[in-house]
Amino acid sequence: MLLPWQHGDWERLNAERERLPNAWLFTGAAGIGKLEFAEHLAQSLLCERPRAGHQPCGECEACRWYRHGTHPDFRRLSPLGDEEEEGKDGAEGKKVSRKLPVIKIEAVREVIEFAHLSAHRAGRRVVLVEPAESLNPAAANALLKILEEPPAEVLFLLVAHAPQRLLPTIRSRCRQFPLTRPDQAQALAWLREQGVADAELELAHNGGAPMFDHDPALAKLRGQFVQGLAQPSFANVLQLAEAVDKQKLPLLLPLNWLMKWLHDLAGLRLAGLVRYYPDQERALQQLAARADIAQLMECQQTLSQLAPFGQHTLNTRLQLEAVLMDYLKIFASGKAA
Repeated sequence: MLLPWQHGDWERLNAERERLPNAWLFTGAAGIGKLEFAEHLAQSLLCERPRAGHQPCGECEACRWYRHGTHPDFRRLSPLGDEEEEGKDGAEGKKVSRKLPVIKIEAVREVIEFAHLSAHRAGRRVVLVEPAESLNPAAANALLKILEEPPAEVLFLLVAHAPQRLLPTIRSRCRQFPLTRPDQAQALAWLREQGVADAELELAHNGGAPMFDHDPALAKLRGQFVQGLAQPSFANVLQLAEAVDKQKLPLLLPLNWLMKWLHDLAGLRLAGLVRYYPDQERALQQLAARADIAQLMECQQTLSQLAPFGQHTLNTRLQLEAVLMDYLKIFASGKAA
């Protein structure tokens, strides 16, 4: 189902249906509904009784198969969830699912085999790749080969939050389709319909992108983490790292919270603007006045380098302690640089 702000994009895409590409690349900021749009398109391409505006009927056998994830002419490429034996809360042998950060070549090879088979329903086959930038180098090169010589009636839908991380040759083989970001009113209205508490504040915390997993427990932990950042001290650094480690969270989450905090510090210092934490503006103003801007930029650079490895759960506490120590250096001089 299309999201409320996507109807204009849908009309724009429908105008291109008469000259379908072999591959579409959907781009735009994370959290604006690119995957939902691509899934709706995939269903519409497989639907056997499409309605006006190329909308999937939702009732035919193909739509039912798609809805249950069993359509024989559809494949999805995404980072696989693996299971590893890991104790949790003292319970040994409990299986904990961890999402791998890459799409591996074995998965691409399976899709290539699928693409060369005959369609089950004597129609089109669709392959959805998301997020496309999670293809590892070998997988990306394998996908490129089939994009260069695609079988007939096979359409690839790639979703990318960071298309610049894709091989230029993959981008050149796709028709790029940037999706529209919802304005604040649209995003807030949708979040309130979903029953999200403090919708305006949550929208700010997520950079204006409404498609996020709203977890009250995680929001509470984020609030505690931010309160610790607002009162930087050695003791708080250790407490923050310990709290995150106890929850077995991937490093990417606290890194993301810290990156947004640093963005607001820099924004206040350089332009007087707060984007992510408007509820913490007073604390941010006090810290911005003390911040060493060179150390702040250095800390941001360290976080950017660490972020690609943020899905891993190994040594989360040690790595987080290290970056938070760098955060403390921003205020070590006690005055602005």
